[in-house]
Amino acid sequence: MLRRRILSRRATVAIVGQGYVGLSLACAAADAGFPVTGIDVDASRIADLQRGILCVPGVDETVFRDGMRSGKITFTTESDALGASDIVLICVPTPLRDHTPDLRFVEEATRMVAEHPAPGRLVVLESTTYPGTTSQVVQPILETSGQLAGTDFLLAYSPERIDPGNEEFNLRNTPKLVGGISPEATGLASLFYGQFVEKVISTSSCEVAELSKLLENTFRHVNIALVNEMSMLCHEMGIDVWEVIDATATKPFGFMTFTPGPGVGGHCVPFDPNFLAWQIRRDVGHQFRILEQAEDVNAQMPPYVATRIGDALNDAGKAVRGSEILVLGVSYKADVGDMRESPALKIIAQLQRRGASVAFHDPYVPSITVDGTTMSCSDLSQSAVEGADCVALLTPHKAYDLEWIADNARMVFDARNAFGPDRRSNVVLL
Repeated sequence: MLRRRILSRRATVAIVGQGYVGLSLACAAADAGFPVTGIDVDASRIADLQRGILCVPGVDETVFRDGMRSGKITFTTESDALGASDIVLICVPTPLRDHTPDLRFVEEATRMVAEHPAPGRLVVLESTTYPGTTSQVVQPILETSGQLAGTDFLLAYSPERIDPGNEEFNLRNTPKLVGGISPEATGLASLFYGQFVEKVISTSSCEVAELSKLLENTFRHVNIALVNEMSMLCHEMGIDVWEVIDATATKPFGFMTFTPGPGVGGHCVPFDPNFLAWQIRRDVGHQFRILEQAEDVNAQMPPYVATRIGDALNDAGKAVRGSEILVLGVSYKADVGDMRESPALKIIAQLQRRGASVAFHDPYVPSITVDGTTMSCSDLSQSAVEGADCVALLTPHKAYDLEWIADNARMVFDARNAFGPDRRSNVVLL
């Protein structure tokens, strides 16, 4: 029955959580023809979405507009829509508290689903979490409704893999992993996602799908730490780390390019590996040492970058105290406005504590809060660039005219090698 409804796009979909994951899925499913209800407890967010205002950082504008144009999507703060839904996706945050996973949002959302049971329903957890959450946390809560998983409803896990700002890979062409508590759950979840994702890959269990998500971002975390530490060592040895990376990348096998930067940010890399480290300490009884060392290295990068900016000013005969610094780009990655865990905020805080006067510009971020003080985005004017003792390029948005910046700045600190090998003499590299 549900299989036929999925194939005919008549299956009703409810998505709990309208952050960047839930909203992206809601719009993609609606654009594919499914009737979708997006549910969120944030009344202000829902009001904006109902008016067609894209208020969620990280959501692709095209996906949002296409989904809204379909006329298949509605938004609400009420949970009543769950009772009529054939498919429910849970896409709520899973924060860390004192390096321990906090699953209260997952538990609250699951209890809400359990209060509105429907026979034959498919429930899929998308929130990033540790292996065992779907079967050991979500399933028992859903079964408080009196229904049994595998008999009265189907349950699966599918990790989100959206990379905000990535123009090559998006929700549609990034392979989707699915693992269910039964082959039937895996099959129906795969069938559903296959209606709007080009490739769906089935795993043998929820636990495999849960752990794969953590491995993806642990891999990134460790390799970012490796190249960040390499950049510090190269600086001490007087070797250009960017030339080293380019030279190494000529090998056609056995190497994947990662680049240094001011630190890690966003919703995944700073957090997800901690789920794995926590579970290993709990279940295995020892540390995940390479991961914890990687976290230490990456945590050092914002103060290290602030120190390097100070050194560059000192080499130019200017102390940090009293200097004018213009920071360009404060979001955690280029061409998005997402500020979650952005290392730029920590760098600005470090510079201000050392007595610098810091202003910032970011085409995607109107204001930031640093050490409890709100700062508004400055104009990127010629006088602002010329007047700064140092222009610190931390996030190289495509909107920035690098040649114009180099022409007008006394000094540019380039934390991302945005200028490349043909950089000017007034550009200082990380």
